[in-house]
Parts: sequence; structure tokens; C-alpha cells
Amino acid sequence: MAFTLTSSSFKDGDYLGQDHVLSENFGFGCAGGNVSPQLSWSGAPEGTKSFAITCYDPDAPTGSGFWHWVVANIPADVTSLAAGASGKSIPAGAIETRTDTGQPGYAGPCPPEGDHPHRYIFTVFAVKEESLPVEADTSAAVVGFQLHFNTLAKATLMGLFKR
Repeated sequence: MAFTLTSSSFKDGDYLGQDHVLSENFGFGCAGGNVSPQLSWSGAPEGTKSFAITCYDPDAPTGSGFWHWVVANIPADVTSLAAGASGKSIPAGAIETRTDTGQPGYAGPCPPEGDHPHRYIFTVFAVKEESLPVEADTSAAVVGFQLHFNTLAKATLMGLFKR
């Protein structure tokens, strides 16, 4: 069985709805609901001891993309996150780490006005360790470094957004 990621909030390659877009209190000019999408995964390989989830925009005009969501140390018996889980119902033991907004938690899409559609790549990682050595203020790059050496498999789902 292949390791797969799906969502009831959007289909792979579809546009993300306004409820998942960054809210105005972030100050980037968007006025969405900033609700993290529902995600489900299945087919994790044997030896999986935890999961991690990231959301990354490779099209952000930064020279290094933009990390919108990072969740590590999701217990191995968890196979989904409900819509709006960020900041409210992350599984016990899991941790949301710092994104490129400078704080932990989901930060929805908000590309520059008039720019081409940006890709928001949601990835679930099957991790061979129960816990990565990360904290809420750990950067996405450091989490990525830890994932590079501890990932058994990964699955992706891409959403789009343009304004």
C-alpha cells in the first residue's frame, strides 16, 4: 500500500478556499479565516513511530520560499487532523513549531496581490523516531534537517492560491 495524503478541504491541485487563507491580523493584506485544512493519511510504512506535517510555498518571493505550517511528533496512531486543528486540537505529544511568520501554528496562503498562483505543498512525513528534538521556537529549517535524517516515507498534496 502506498503512503498517501488526502483532504476533505481541497483536492490535489485545486485552489484553497477563503477559510484557509491568512487572516487580516497577520498584516499581510489578506482577510481569510486562517483555518488549517483537514488532512488524512494512510499506508505508513512499517517502523513509523510518529508523523510530521509541513506546508510550504516554494513560490514566495523570498529566495527561500515560505513555511506556512510545521507540526512534529504526531503520535503514530494518529492518521488525520480535523479542519481548524492548528492551535486548538493538535494531538497530545505533537508540537507546532515556528513558521516564517515568526510564530508557531498554521499561517494560511497570502501571496502578493497580482502574482501568479502560488503552490502550497502539504507534506506528511512518516518518521522513524517517536520524537524529534524540536520545540515551539525551532525554525522550519531545523525541523526539515531533522526530518531529512529520520523520514521513512512522505506524501504530498498541493493546493493553489492567487489574489
